[in-house]
Amino acid sequence: MKYSEAEYGRVFIIRLEDGDIVHKEIEKFAEQKGISSAALIILGGADKNSRLIVGPEKARSISIKPMNILLDNVNEVTGTGTIFPDKNNKPVLHMHIASGRKKTTITGCVRSGVKVWHVMEVILFELISSSATRKLDTETGFELLEP
Repeated sequence: MKYSEAEYGRVFIIRLEDGDIVHKEIEKFAEQKGISSAALIILGGADKNSRLIVGPEKARSISIKPMNILLDNVNEVTGTGTIFPDKNNKPVLHMHIASGRKKTTITGCVRSGVKVWHVMEVILFELISSSATRKLDTETGFELLEP
């Protein structure tokens, strides 16, 4: 385990609107407000044809190939995420949501493009005095959190 400490900064209440792409809007907001680190919660609706990354094709393979799924209808969503800066000091969102309709639920990462259906609500808790960043791990190809 690796860790670092941070403190709470500002708290933002955000309403994403119909057609917004979740990760793009949140990262743009973070840049505009000078937020480099944060914790987030989200809830609302994901539109048809939103895309989720739902896991690698094979569990412990040398070449990690992500699987994507396209939502075939509107889904209710709830999720949580973090923002930490990448090597260029740009805030990067890492968020997973549980997305469901009727009796089916799919959980995955929003990076492939989750589109808002009418509204999503986000509470963003800014973290200050944080040294954590995202750094490329050459073995996995992931930008891993380095506390």
